Amino acid sequence: MTAIVGRLPARVAAVPYPVLVALLTAALAVSVVVATGFGPVGVPAGEVAGILVHHLTGGGDSTATADLIVWRIRFPRVLLSAVAGAGLALAGAVVQGVVRNPVADPYLLGLSHGASVGAVLVLTTGTAVLGALTLPAAAFTGAAVAIGIVLAMSTRQRRLLPVRLILVGVAFGHLFAGITSFVLARTDSSAAQQQIIFWLLGGLSGTNWATLPVPAIVVGVATGLLLTRARRLNALVLGEEAGAALGLNASRQRWYLLLLVTLLTGTVVAVSGGIGFVGLIVPHLARMLVGADHRRMLPVTVVLGALFLLWADVAARILISPAELPIGVLTAFLGVPCFLLVMRARGLAAQETS
Repeated sequence: MTAIVGRLPARVAAVPYPVLVALLTAALAVSVVVATGFGPVGVPAGEVAGILVHHLTGGGDSTATADLIVWRIRFPRVLLSAVAGAGLALAGAVVQGVVRNPVADPYLLGLSHGASVGAVLVLTTGTAVLGALTLPAAAFTGAAVAIGIVLAMSTRQRRLLPVRLILVGVAFGHLFAGITSFVLARTDSSAAQQQIIFWLLGGLSGTNWATLPVPAIVVGVATGLLLTRARRLNALVLGEEAGAALGLNASRQRWYLLLLVTLLTGTVVAVSGGIGFVGLIVPHLARMLVGADHRRMLPVTVVLGALFLLWADVAARILISPAELPIGVLTAFLGVPCFLLVMRARGLAAQETS
């Protein structure tokens, strides 16, 4: 618990919270416009802004090359990267609070691997029962099955044991990863194998306007619901006894929060594939900025997650252009040193306050 609830350095705490949120939100808005201009064919930010304004106000020249690139190809992808980053970061923050472990994230509980199994089964069989919703539904089903098994094996006398939850989640995460590898190995189509491998490593290529509504709605609704539970999440971090003293049914709240995390993770994995470290790193950065109170930390986590994955996707697009780097590879390269720096900073802060 002390690893999660720490004292914030004075130089960061001096920044007024509303000002910080406003600055981060403005940075996200500017980043969306600037990032849309990056690619093999560069488009100046001013021109991007003009194209977006024209379309959002009912105009736009759908025949112009820049208009096609910005509105039909890049802008939906940039929006999806922000949505996916916000969802993954929020899921990681909630999981860390629920299990009271600062190194927890959806991967640690087997959620992401379970979602991958469901999505890969759809990709290999070509099933399209629900049309465009088939892949998100399969990923959510896989994540739900994974968390259902993990929760069932982590509960004793109707009480959820956080330590056991992590251990069981790690074990079944490896099992689901093995199932995914087996399904991939049994696939005869080399084209399907390449598609699945790239998807498992994470990527947003092929994003269009039809891809965006489902994850945007799910992440938006789940974010709203989780923000209303921030006070209860604070109580969960304090422990079972403290939560009971505050009139909180800890077990019921954990189930509810983990259900929302499952929905978030399954939906995001369905459209972005396996992208690691976002849910692990971003919540730590948010705590360093605003402290451990989830009422303040969760909104900042959402914006930071959107910013992080948005620019990671830009880097994935341009680093080895005209080819594209899987975004999961890039977030791993960025995530490990960031994690070490965050842990070092938090360790130093803990020593100063002890």
